[in-house]
Amino acid sequence: MDLIIRDSLNDDIGGISAIYQHAVRTGTASFELEPPSTEEMAQRRRAVVDKGFPYLVALLDGEIVGYAYASTYRARPGYRFSVENSVYVAPARQGHGIGRALLSALIARCETDGYRLIVAVIGDSDNAASIGLHSACGFSHAGILPGVGWKHGRWLDSVFMVRPLGPGQTAPPPEGR
Repeated sequence: MDLIIRDSLNDDIGGISAIYQHAVRTGTASFELEPPSTEEMAQRRRAVVDKGFPYLVALLDGEIVGYAYASTYRARPGYRFSVENSVYVAPARQGHGIGRALLSALIARCETDGYRLIVAVIGDSDNAASIGLHSACGFSHAGILPGVGWKHGRWLDSVFMVRPLGPGQTAPPPEGR
């Protein structure tokens, strides 16, 4: 497999949107009920990139097969050293290490950018693939919000997992940030 991971470009939004639209329609990783339009996805990507967060794509034979990004964990300034991650892989490409490659690259970028904690909010306790992916990349369980969402005719949990970045909480954050 000749996988390429790089920063996303405006032209990638069609592939990104197709992956996410499928996830919304068929899965529980996202609690959205209606897939957003490609235009909406472009606006969301732009908002993440404009704030200086990494937004990565995985390409295989020139095709976008996955994407991952970090974004604001919470808006209050005290949270500015923590980020939340998202990882999505095309359904036909799941289980081939693409998610792990994307998440590993995202973690490295977040460390380089000076963040100290990355938070995963995983839709549904039954999402063993995402929980396993995050565990394999060094995340630990931080808690569950039981039955916090309703989708596809059932209550869904949110699973929280965290991973320290760089020195984590063992040292103060950089000055001036």
